[in-house]
Amino acid sequence: MNQYLKLACVTLLASALAACSGVGSSMPNLSHQVGSSATVSHGVGDYSSVHVMRPFGSIQPALTGALTYHGGPVLKKPIVYVVFWGYNVSGADPNGAQTYLTNFLTGLGGTPWSRTNHQYYQIVNGHNQHIGNGTGQLVATWVDSTNAVPGSPSDAQIRAEAAALEAHVGFNQYASYVVATPHGHNSPGFGTGFCAYHGATSAGGHVISYTNLPYMTDSPNCGQNAVNPGAAGIDDGFSIVEGHEYSESETDPQLNAWWDSGNGEEIGDLCAWRGLGDITESTGSFAMQPLWSDLKSGCVLHTP
Repeated sequence: MNQYLKLACVTLLASALAACSGVGSSMPNLSHQVGSSATVSHGVGDYSSVHVMRPFGSIQPALTGALTYHGGPVLKKPIVYVVFWGYNVSGADPNGAQTYLTNFLTGLGGTPWSRTNHQYYQIVNGHNQHIGNGTGQLVATWVDSTNAVPGSPSDAQIRAEAAALEAHVGFNQYASYVVATPHGHNSPGFGTGFCAYHGATSAGGHVISYTNLPYMTDSPNCGQNAVNPGAAGIDDGFSIVEGHEYSESETDPQLNAWWDSGNGEEIGDLCAWRGLGDITESTGSFAMQPLWSDLKSGCVLHTP
């Protein structure tokens, strides 16, 4: 049996107990404004301006309808940079995440999975500019051994490392800057409040889209063996979660572009942990979640 069926009741019970104890009441609102005053809370810890991917077992949002455009930019010609922060240290990567993520992102561009994003766009001078789906979207990776990784890096420290990555590889307005932290060095709330998140920050005089990508196998709630059993599925969570965050970075990089006006959910949120499966890339097979398609009015794993 898929471990996610086994974990569901346990996780939901823990969530219910936390709610009853008042733990959730101290969490800030972290997601989009919905209307003039209401907000949708994805809150964990001290993260005040990011959009999180909830762990498996969290209450899933209702599929309430289309994503709508709110005027902000998208990553029209998406590319991605990854810093493997502190991965040079012995024991930092016991499950081969660096190789897995590099292969995954190398082959992701041009796939039918990524093609779902093409229906979304930015409006510039009255023209719709749709998100592209070119190949070769992973431009560079960097193992940063110059800055010590904190035991539990705060969002401010993640943003500083994203800025260091931007300084190292250069600025591109269509880039996602991913900070992958090593085994045992995850931000507070990982695995209970979120699996990863994305947001926008200032770096080098520019606004960049950044992602906090913890070490997925450090939590049972973030995708390990979610699709594939045994050794083949140990790193499933890395592709499921980074795929989720990269797609949302493309469609909502500064948290002001595409989301569901009814509940503030983004393209990945509406389909998180639903209908998981493998996708085929030139670099291998990788576990993934579907994405919300306005064209299909539902979650799709592939767009022809």
